[in-house]
Amino acid sequence: MGAIIVADVGGTQMRVAALPRDGIQPIKHQIAPTQAPKGSPFERFVTLINAVWPDEAVEAISVATAGPLDPKTGTILSAPNIPEWINFPLGERLAEHFGVPVYVGNDANLALLGEWRYGAGQGHHDLIYITISTGIGGGVISGDQLLLGHRGLAAELGHITVLPGGPLCPCGQRGHLEAISSGPAIARFVNEILAEGEASILEPGPGLSARDVAKAARRGDPLAKAAYTRAGEFLGQAMADFLHIFNPSIVIFGGGVSRSGSLIFDPLKDALYKQVMDPGYVKNLILTTTKLGDDAGLIGAQVQAQIRLSSL
Repeated sequence: MGAIIVADVGGTQMRVAALPRDGIQPIKHQIAPTQAPKGSPFERFVTLINAVWPDEAVEAISVATAGPLDPKTGTILSAPNIPEWINFPLGERLAEHFGVPVYVGNDANLALLGEWRYGAGQGHHDLIYITISTGIGGGVISGDQLLLGHRGLAAELGHITVLPGGPLCPCGQRGHLEAISSGPAIARFVNEILAEGEASILEPGPGLSARDVAKAARRGDPLAKAAYTRAGEFLGQAMADFLHIFNPSIVIFGGGVSRSGSLIFDPLKDALYKQVMDPGYVKNLILTTTKLGDDAGLIGAQVQAQIRLSSL
């Protein structure tokens, strides 16, 4: 039985593992920073893959990475925090170097695939996955099929407009969900209100994080609680739209902000139940958090390879 090399490439770190074709227990596993003083991200990625290359025959390399990409060609259109990867033919470059098939997918899409086959989404046929972290990403499975769209760019759920003319999103547009409910957006909102003179136990500054705000909210700080309420309400507004379009049986949340628990989910649910057009959309709907945690992307890359290889 052969092996699959799977990878989850983010702006901060790269995680690479060798897995048996039909399993998810790593044969080898390595982590390295994406950016470093020497060498390009691609060169470090190749070095990391070589470090986990197993004795077993490798059948494919499967990569989960952030940002818009074309899964048909393996081309990264743009990658957050990896400026070198603009229209970058990652799949082609890896295939030329290692001589095996290479599959590339959006990290949120692949995290959803992992949860669907091995995690919280097992047994479901219509699912939504939303990761709330530095950004907000999403994935949709409908009728056991991952929705990719014409160029593989579908389900960018963090980039729907929820507040026209609102805060600037990292993508360059205004009022997107990511610009309001992501971790940096929550911290930015608090900094803005602090600059207006609002009282809080929090200290303003560029080092303020959503985790700091969550800690203050749990201590009863009104501003911190209001920041999470605002983020949750906009998430709930967006969720109502997603339910109307996709009608899932389960919504799975991942990412660091989702670990804030009731701080984000109580206002999310309140807004969702108020704005959904009919109770049928939320009847027996499951809202839950990831079962696979930080491994969802890696395991989803494994599922991507399993699906692609089985179709050959």
